[in-house]
Amino acid sequence: MKEGWTYKKLGEVCDFQGGSQPPKNEWSKEPKIGYVRMLQIRDFTQNATDYIEYVKESKSLKYCNEDDILIGRYGASVGKILSGLSGAYNVAIIKTIPRDIVNKNYIKYYFLSPYFQHNLLIVSQHRAAQAGFSKDDIVDFQIPCPPFAEQERIVAELDLLSSIIEKKKAQLKAYDQLAQSIFYDMFGDPITNEKAWVVKKMGEIGELQRGSGLSKKDLIENGFPCILYGQIHTKFGAYTKKHIACIPQDLVRTAKIAHFGDVIMAITSEDVEGSCKSVAWMGDYDIAIGSDAAIYRHNINGIYVSYYTQTKAFYFEKAKYANGFKVTHISTKEIATIPIPLPPLPLQQEFADKVEAIERQKSLIQQSIVETQTLFDSRMDYWFG
Repeated sequence: MKEGWTYKKLGEVCDFQGGSQPPKNEWSKEPKIGYVRMLQIRDFTQNATDYIEYVKESKSLKYCNEDDILIGRYGASVGKILSGLSGAYNVAIIKTIPRDIVNKNYIKYYFLSPYFQHNLLIVSQHRAAQAGFSKDDIVDFQIPCPPFAEQERIVAELDLLSSIIEKKKAQLKAYDQLAQSIFYDMFGDPITNEKAWVVKKMGEIGELQRGSGLSKKDLIENGFPCILYGQIHTKFGAYTKKHIACIPQDLVRTAKIAHFGDVIMAITSEDVEGSCKSVAWMGDYDIAIGSDAAIYRHNINGIYVSYYTQTKAFYFEKAKYANGFKVTHISTKEIATIPIPLPPLPLQQEFADKVEAIERQKSLIQQSIVETQTLFDSRMDYWFG
């Protein structure tokens, strides 16, 4: 134990209050009192800025202020943290009420610590129907309690590291917006095609081929490089030169192979937005493509094609075909009918060169984020481990 520190039960330093479910006659169609639901608890550090629904003022409701710390209680949102909203909150959320001996933001970082999250996961998995917890499940958790002034110093340190990470993430978003802005500056809006480029269907300038039946269970540490459709959604940007997964050599014979410049599209998604999410393969070696993805082999610039699939023009076209309720799917035949403007190849290459320059800057920022996150995790472990 650190000098001057004590360990207390969580129930000794804060109270907890469950949320409320308003009856139908207390819902409001007009903006009145914001109602916070589990849908707004998306990640451990997000401060939500808008409401999904509104309710009328009522004595039966439980209310929170902007600086209150809310914790998700059930399902996939167990242990996820939300702050920054005032209003009423749902029964699937629990509010933290710290006592005077503990700094509110110190408590918030404690909730974000691996120690708390791990123990919460253990108790929440004991429920029969779905993962979840009540306040009685966590009041006996141990929390380190340094003197109040030291709590404030710890919060200031972690706030600083968090703000650095968030600013760098904002820089990455700005670079992504810059690349898209350059696309529109160079090629115009594909919807109006004010620069009068030749327009052809994607199937007229290339061919689409579905990937093979590869899945996560086929992946090994070392083998033949591959890309699975889930990685397109979560791991890659508009293009990549490196793979992050491999399959055994004996599966290569039946696999579908992408070559330099091909565009890999996810043809299965949770929504229309993610449908046809694309990554141009710019690596100097071949790569296998898994099922629920398609290879678009063409005679233009792969990075240009990938960025075109991010435009509103492409969105409107794919939305005509994307079908499904819980899972959205679009076929290669349908993608082949989507029109694409064809600027001169040298102009496409000029755009690709600018994008690669942007990506080099993003790579430096991403490395800095990794380093700062490593330091943040180390300090969290030091204070709360």
